[in-house]
Amino acid sequence: MDKRERILGGLFGVAVGDALGVPVEFVSREELRKRPVREMTGYGTHYQPPGTWSDDTSLTLCLAESLVEAGYDLADAGKRFIRWYREGCWTPYGKAFDIGGATRRAILRLEGGVDPTLAGPDDEMSNGNGSLMRILPAALYFAGSEEEAMREAVCKISCLTHRHPRSQLACFLYALLVKELFAGNAPGAAYEKMRERAPELCAKTALAGELPHFERILNGSLPGLPEREIRSDGYVVSTLEASVWCLLNNATFSDTVLAAVNLGGDSDTTGAVAGGLAGVCYGYGAIPRRWLEMLARFEEILALEEKFASLLTRNSLH
Repeated sequence: MDKRERILGGLFGVAVGDALGVPVEFVSREELRKRPVREMTGYGTHYQPPGTWSDDTSLTLCLAESLVEAGYDLADAGKRFIRWYREGCWTPYGKAFDIGGATRRAILRLEGGVDPTLAGPDDEMSNGNGSLMRILPAALYFAGSEEEAMREAVCKISCLTHRHPRSQLACFLYALLVKELFAGNAPGAAYEKMRERAPELCAKTALAGELPHFERILNGSLPGLPEREIRSDGYVVSTLEASVWCLLNNATFSDTVLAAVNLGGDSDTTGAVAGGLAGVCYGYGAIPRRWLEMLARFEEILALEEKFASLLTRNSLH
């Protein structure tokens, strides 16, 4: 499988997982057991048409576009986040909806001229999944870099909206897993490599003290846990655990994202984060065409993703 296939798979995986989850966001796991999501539907929680994606995809696309047009430039990424919030840039229908509290506060601080690396709140209660949900373009962009350089960049990109070290570490662990999947490793092997490398790469950094919060991921017990042990709320650790658990306990793109969405709770973000992993793993061709074609602004997303893939594949040749 070539790199373009994995890049498009990952970014469209975010959008598809998000859109599958939007109509059932905040619906309980018990309700979804009775009426599970099996196809892309509409209306529901936010009363949006089928194929509608939310802030997860919007900010993912803003970051991807920033990397294409400006390279690694935090100020440029921050400006695009502001345009999303104020002008509806990279929204399905011209208006942002379902905006997280930490993200909103950070964007207002960016508007006020705060340094991008200081924009996100850094209190412990600001560890929602709002930076993890949009980090995939950075993970792909830096997948070919030294792991230390990837860590620094991914953590700074998290800080645009979420500055607490726990959120930064969640983004870095996700990026390490993406790096291994992007290299062609199977899910189990990619997970093992991430587990092996993470503690050493976080030693002597501000992230080290947060490692115990990710114990179930790092000690290898996560994939064997029963579903009842997997939380699917908006806490960043829960979202990372749930997404990795779904990847490791399913064998196709569709099964992975549907498992994530049907965990309930913050279903759109769990779907988006799991969809990003599954898309990189299984590739663009593994995403059901009917889901892709239902996505709002499908052709525009495809055009941006082709530019992003072209940039990354071109850079990898040098």
